[in-house]
Amino acid sequence: MERILIIEDEAVIRQALAKLLKRHGYDVSQAASVAESESLFSLDTFHLVIADLRLPGGLGTEVIEKCHPTPVLIMTSYASISSAVDAMKAGAADYVAKPFNHDEILVVIDRLIRQDLLFRQNAALRKDLQRAYPVWGMVGQSDAMQAVFSRIEKVAATDSTVLIYGESGTGKELVARAIHEQGSRRDAPLVTMNCAAIADSLIESELFGYEKGAFTGADKKTPGLIESANNGTLFLDEVAELSASAQAGLLRVIQEGELRRIGSNQTQHVDVRVLAATHRDLAQRVEEGLFRDDLRYRLQVVEIDLPALRDRKEDLPALAHHLLERACQKLNRPLCTLEDETLSRLLDHDWPGNIRELENAIERAVILTESDAIEPGLVNLNRDDPTASASASIPPKKSSLDDYFMDFVLTHQNELTETELARQLGISRKTLWERRQKFGIPRTATLHNR
Repeated sequence: MERILIIEDEAVIRQALAKLLKRHGYDVSQAASVAESESLFSLDTFHLVIADLRLPGGLGTEVIEKCHPTPVLIMTSYASISSAVDAMKAGAADYVAKPFNHDEILVVIDRLIRQDLLFRQNAALRKDLQRAYPVWGMVGQSDAMQAVFSRIEKVAATDSTVLIYGESGTGKELVARAIHEQGSRRDAPLVTMNCAAIADSLIESELFGYEKGAFTGADKKTPGLIESANNGTLFLDEVAELSASAQAGLLRVIQEGELRRIGSNQTQHVDVRVLAATHRDLAQRVEEGLFRDDLRYRLQVVEIDLPALRDRKEDLPALAHHLLERACQKLNRPLCTLEDETLSRLLDHDWPGNIRELENAIERAVILTESDAIEPGLVNLNRDDPTASASASIPPKKSSLDDYFMDFVLTHQNELTETELARQLGISRKTLWERRQKFGIPRTATLHNR
């Protein structure tokens, strides 16, 4: 039962309000002044405090600081805009004028109590998550990951741009989320965009938005992702794939805090923190004329290098058990365990798809297992290994389209761009990116090496 404290010097009003609230299931306490409420009660034990603005010995707004974080609803018969503004500036959760409608004040009270409950639950969940995984779900005791965690903690307190390097599947978006959630913009939106998953012709309209009539099909004014991230954080994954014109617009956003929608002659101010990620060497992209040097310097004020999973095998057991627990919860299955031989097989694998590949392998095993133990064959890491599958004795099938896709990409990705690869395969760049994710194929064999 929610506890409410009423602080009101007029006994008739106080008792009538208390009677109304009790009739609707609230546990109600009363006091005639702030001083009396302090002497009788522990103010932070209530779910809501309702206080008159003008009380003997002081203003009702004085109770706001004394009972924090309990919300305070201020009521007064001196209804005016100035008193409402003063009450809200002092930290009041809301403001009502006397005489008030019973139904209206009940709605306000219910809303404030629910909002406070959600706030407290969210705060508790944040503390639990930080206690279990100090860097927002990222697991790793290796020296390399501890260095990453330390860098995240240092940079989160700033508004500096951050460039995250790492192979596909290493958790670059997790790093971006950790930086956002630990920074001053945590209550504002985090907007993400995968630059490789959007066609070059659409990237600018997605990022900067457009005016009605700016191009064929632009039937209404539409804000872009940068505007959606205003006062918050914009995370650009695979930023090396941005077109030249999009790079110029992004540079203006970072340097001047200004953007211009497509088809508009006016600029508008935005306050956005930019985080970016790539698996490519941006210095090499600059030399090749594919990326602006000035934008590279703006993006990499701070760099974070995420190690590949094969380079931090000591983290794999804890990571595998964490992903196994999460997969069981997701699939509503009893908690499973990894057999010793299964864990050994996981440790022996090179994980070209990194954590994403490990996550997919474990989820597949949880789906297929008929017991509470994950057997080695279920992870299916090496199709040539006769112990990897019960169907290993079946003659191999002829090469499938999936096999052709993987062979072609792995053979030609060092010599062809993503656009050229997609064109020769007869698919779009977005489809190419999606199939890379599906099969855990890194974007290129020549990865960033510092």
